[in-house]
Amino acid sequence: MILIDTHAHLYAEEFDSDRDEMIARATQKGLANILLPNIDLQSIEPMHQLCAQYPQLLFPMMGLHPSSVGDDYQIVLSKMKMLLSSNNYIAIGEVGIDLYWDKNFIAQQKEAFAMQIQWSIEQELPLVIHSREAHDEIMEVLNSFKTEKLRGVFHCFTGTTEQALEIIDRGFLLGIGGVLTFKNAQLPYTLQAIDLKYLVLETDAPYLSPVPNRGRRNESAYLELVAERLAEIKQLSLTELAEITTRNATNLFNL
Repeated sequence: MILIDTHAHLYAEEFDSDRDEMIARATQKGLANILLPNIDLQSIEPMHQLCAQYPQLLFPMMGLHPSSVGDDYQIVLSKMKMLLSSNNYIAIGEVGIDLYWDKNFIAQQKEAFAMQIQWSIEQELPLVIHSREAHDEIMEVLNSFKTEKLRGVFHCFTGTTEQALEIIDRGFLLGIGGVLTFKNAQLPYTLQAIDLKYLVLETDAPYLSPVPNRGRRNESAYLELVAERLAEIKQLSLTELAEITTRNATNLFNL
């Protein structure tokens, strides 16, 4: 069985004490690739160093997380853009809009998102979108770009069936992670109506650890728990589920 974790922050300080062991556990569980989204200027170098250490396993993205957007976002984005031509990034991410924690920078978040969408078009790279309490705002910005070239994934999707269909209709896939395993999650019901060809798997490690590890640090080895739950929902074997979602990720990210 081969799995791909399409979203994990393995450079985060939560892994400083056992990073190599954690990565070894992931490969033992069949992880063939783990994709690393960038967050801000400070995360770039740790991400680069880790990918250089595991060049066949880990692949970097470039982007500014919406929660990292501040008044200096244009300066930050100009520095990030200079790196795009000098490194082999697999996607533009993690980008988007987050209105859960703070609405003070909504205008800046929208502008930063739009600028990074343009990078995606210019570089012909998929977008990895963070959308929290901001579905309508995200779609408004996306739909302002009248092009069929946009593709990517809505990371950590937890929305409604209607939102899922709107995302798919715009040419994007849905990233499914540990929330799928939560006791009161509505996501299992939503995904019953969504074809598996539109889904990829992720952990968002070290966050959102799946049951039975909820509340503890997440890691890429736990992707199997998400795959098992999705296989149960779709009434497929784990091997079949892994094959389909891995193919979806391979095609989207040109692995």
